[in-house]
Amino acid sequence: MLILNEEDMRLAANLSEIMDAIEESHIIFREGKCYLPDRYSVNNSNKTMLYMPCYANGAIGTKMLAEFPENPKKGLPYLSGIMIINNWETGAVEAIVNGEVLTALRTGAAGGVAMRHFAHEDSQSVGLVGCGVQGLHQLMYACEVRDIKSIYLFDAFIKNFEPFIENLKKAISPKKVEIHVCEDTTELLKHSEIVITATQAREPVFVNDAKLLEGKCFVAIGSWQPEMRELPDAIWGLVDNVYTELPFACEESGDLSQPIEAGLLTVDRVKYMGDFLKEKNAGNNIKLGNTRFYKSVGMGVFDLMAAQVIINRAKEENIGKKIDW
Repeated sequence: MLILNEEDMRLAANLSEIMDAIEESHIIFREGKCYLPDRYSVNNSNKTMLYMPCYANGAIGTKMLAEFPENPKKGLPYLSGIMIINNWETGAVEAIVNGEVLTALRTGAAGGVAMRHFAHEDSQSVGLVGCGVQGLHQLMYACEVRDIKSIYLFDAFIKNFEPFIENLKKAISPKKVEIHVCEDTTELLKHSEIVITATQAREPVFVNDAKLLEGKCFVAIGSWQPEMRELPDAIWGLVDNVYTELPFACEESGDLSQPIEAGLLTVDRVKYMGDFLKEKNAGNNIKLGNTRFYKSVGMGVFDLMAAQVIINRAKEENIGKKIDW
C-alpha cells in the first residue's frame, strides 16, 4: 500500500495532467460511467465529518473530510482528511493520500479547466477574491493555462497579505508576475481579465454593475450552499450560459438557485462542462459570449481521477512510503 503525505503529493502533482484528469471526469460523469452516491454528512457539536465514495475508471475511492470551524482559532486547518483508494476487483486498500491537499489540487484543476477553455486566449491578468488555500491553487492553475503577467488580490478579512504572497510566489515559481493588493473588488475588476472568487460570501462580492463585469471570464468556486452567493444579478444580462458540473449545482449553489428562483436565470441556460468538452473534442465549434461564467460545486469523481494521476506519477518516480498492511 502506498501512502502519500502533503510533500509527496506536491512532488508528484503535474498540473496539466491533473487538469486532463478533471476533463475526463466531466465526460465520465455526463456519460454515466461512474457511480457517485450522495455525500454523507455527520454533524455533532458543530463538528462535521463528510464521506464521499466514488466508483469510476477501474477504482474505488472514498474521501473523508473533517470540517471543524474552531480549528483556525487553534492555529489548525479548518479542513483535514484522507482519500482511500481501493482495488476494483478485491477491495484491498491500494493507497491513502492527504485529503486536504487532494481537495485543493482537484478544485484548482476544476477552475483551471474552466480557464483553459473559457478565458480569452490573450488574457494576461487575473484577480482573486478570497485569498485562502483554494484561492492560491486557483492562481497556480491560472498561471499554468495563460501567460499571466499581473495578479490582483482582495480579501475582506486579511490584514497582512505577505504570507499569502510569499506562498504564491513559491507556488508559481519560476514564473514571475506583478502582484497587487486591491482596496476593494471594484478596483480588482477594473484590472482583471480573469476573475476568481473563492469565498464563503452570503451576498455578492461585486457591485451590481454590468459595465464592470462585461468581457471577463468568471470562475466561482466558493459559496457552495444555497444561502451563499458571490456573483451579482447583472451577470445574467451578460452571459449566454453558465457552465457547471452537474444538475445538483442548481440546488446546492446560491449563485444558481437564487437567480433561478428570481426568474433571472432559466434552467436551459445552465450547461454542463462534460457536454461542452464532448462537443469540443468532436471538433464542433461552440459559440461563447464575450463574458463567460463557470460555477463549480465539485464532485467525488474529481477526487478519484485526480488521485489516480498523482498516485501513478508517484509510483513512476518512487515517491511516497510503501507499507505492508
